[in-house]
Amino acid sequence: MVSEHTKLRVMLVDDDQERLALLEKALETEGHLVVARLDTHADLTMAVALHKPEVVFIDVGAPGRDILQSLGEMYREHPRPIVLWAEQSDAQTTRRALDAGVSAYVVDDLQHRRNFSALLDLAIARFEMQQALRQELDRAKTRLADLRDIEKAKGLLMKRRNLDEAAAYNLLRRMAMDRKQRIGDFARTLLSAADVWSELGG
Repeated sequence: MVSEHTKLRVMLVDDDQERLALLEKALETEGHLVVARLDTHADLTMAVALHKPEVVFIDVGAPGRDILQSLGEMYREHPRPIVLWAEQSDAQTTRRALDAGVSAYVVDDLQHRRNFSALLDLAIARFEMQQALRQELDRAKTRLADLRDIEKAKGLLMKRRNLDEAAAYNLLRRMAMDRKQRIGDFARTLLSAADVWSELGG
């Protein structure tokens, strides 16, 4: 979590120079470092790769399809907490913003905000939750893929070696251990090799 003493590297995006200067001053007053100021979202992904901000803060009047698409591309390439501040919005735009990876979405007049650190804190906390959920989903997908491919590899060994299910599994596990591979990964290797051999007429 972000404390009042935490100094964050923030990248600002705003096509209004007056608002950009106001936001930069407010963040620096709260102890943060503005590492880049952009007046367009066109090079957002490249800018994040170059400046490596810890948080991306975007201020727009009304977020359109182009900026949300740019945010989505940036989030896929370089995941970061994203604060999107807008003066106008609707339910559909809100859903699109969240789908694009926005961690904190605020619809308000920027000049009314007094404590940006709390907002950055919220964005980081939600980003960490999003990443944890994505990682758990990836692990679940890997487990399902492992189970599927292990079953296929067992079936292949049972057929080729005339083994029962338990013996086929033990053989598969032993071969994976001998090669210092996860059993799921080795099962996929075995299946790929069998496919190649089949194509060669083996």
